[in-house]
Amino acid sequence: MKRNKILIANRGEIALRIMKACHDLGMEFACVYTKEDANSEHCTEAIKKGGEKSLFRISSYQDPNELFAVADAAGCTAMHPGYGFFAEDFRFARRVEQRSKKLAFIGPSWKVIQELGDKINTKRLARKLEVPTVPGSDRPIFDDLEAEELASSLFSFQKEMQVDQPVILVKASAGGGGMGIEEVNDLDRFRTVLRRIKNYAKRQFRDEGVLIEQRIFDFNHLEVQILGDRHGNVVHFGTRNCTIQSVGRQKRIEVAPGFDPQNISYAFDASRVLSDITEYSLRMAREVGYDSVGTWEWIISPTGHPFLMEVNTRIQVENGVSAIISRIRGQEVDLIREQVRVGLGARLGYEQKEIVFNGVGIEYRILAEDPDNNFLPWVGRIEKFSWPEHPWLRMYTHVPAHRPYDIPTEFDPNLALGIVWGENLDQAKRRGKMFLEKLVLEGHNSAGEPLKSNIDFLRKKTDKLLVY
Repeated sequence: MKRNKILIANRGEIALRIMKACHDLGMEFACVYTKEDANSEHCTEAIKKGGEKSLFRISSYQDPNELFAVADAAGCTAMHPGYGFFAEDFRFARRVEQRSKKLAFIGPSWKVIQELGDKINTKRLARKLEVPTVPGSDRPIFDDLEAEELASSLFSFQKEMQVDQPVILVKASAGGGGMGIEEVNDLDRFRTVLRRIKNYAKRQFRDEGVLIEQRIFDFNHLEVQILGDRHGNVVHFGTRNCTIQSVGRQKRIEVAPGFDPQNISYAFDASRVLSDITEYSLRMAREVGYDSVGTWEWIISPTGHPFLMEVNTRIQVENGVSAIISRIRGQEVDLIREQVRVGLGARLGYEQKEIVFNGVGIEYRILAEDPDNNFLPWVGRIEKFSWPEHPWLRMYTHVPAHRPYDIPTEFDPNLALGIVWGENLDQAKRRGKMFLEKLVLEGHNSAGEPLKSNIDFLRKKTDKLLVY
């Protein structure tokens, strides 16, 4: 692999982990920060590993012109977007690769991001490949009779699946961010809702097309971790379960693998579900020529039916919980390092049969928030933050361990990720609770009130992991 210098176009723990990947691969890097992040550990570590000239202040992580200016000033040959910000913006990825001073984009090709970033297009592709998706339309519907026939079939399908109270969703196809969506549990009421959503969509978006989907309750949220290179090779790094969430579907605990059929009784063949969603995900990845790290997200119904929800064309926060159970030739995997390698043109260098899965991983997302008050973020100063070191623990955080830290309000509220490994689920859970009990996280806000965190919430949920 030729000599490269990578611009880390992100912040916090993901910036630190990209930095480590670069260091392990013997590559130089440049890092950015804003005034709100001046005390972040990613700034301290950038100077420690790369020297004063490796750190650049910018006004915003979301200003592409500033990022490109830093890349040019630092002599970078590649850019890693991390997650969030520009990570799934195909226009940004295209600009990275096509500007006069070209950079390698450490992520999927912009065409792949464009193809899989469109949820309707992803649904069509899945159905073409006989991959199960959430029942409903895969294109905007304009005809009322067609809409009513589809709604009727969805209600019938749910009754066949033994759903006590069938519900469907009517969505404005041009909407987004939760706009123009209503639940319907009765075919007679459906007609009224359909008219209302169409009128709303026409008024707001000048497009009265609607999407109609089944509403799935009491599901488990599973993921399949995929990695492809730019030479046609694709592998997977197993499954994970992300069902423990806060309000607003924000993940709080992830477990790999996604079910534990050897030790927990399920109402369906859980081993078959894990095998099926893995094969379906690989099928789609091969079809589109997937060439980076990516995640296929699945809904699993109480009867064990899998439905593809979406594809995330980026590294995810929870990549480490898949990595901690994965071994290649006896070595623990670093998925970010693998993403960097293939993003710079390297071949995988191994086959699926060489990836060995060992044990169970649990990832805890540690936040300053109040779970008893709708997970309201807590804002203030962290004064103490520490934890005992263990060989089975990986801790990722941008919060300094030896000095006070004011939590910025401008960004995602994650403070740290604690990932534990165990030979089996019971051992991993015991270690997880031990980690949480010994974790010290203290501080006060401007009114002198003590810090609130989700540590107790995480501890209580640990006993219920992977139980459907």
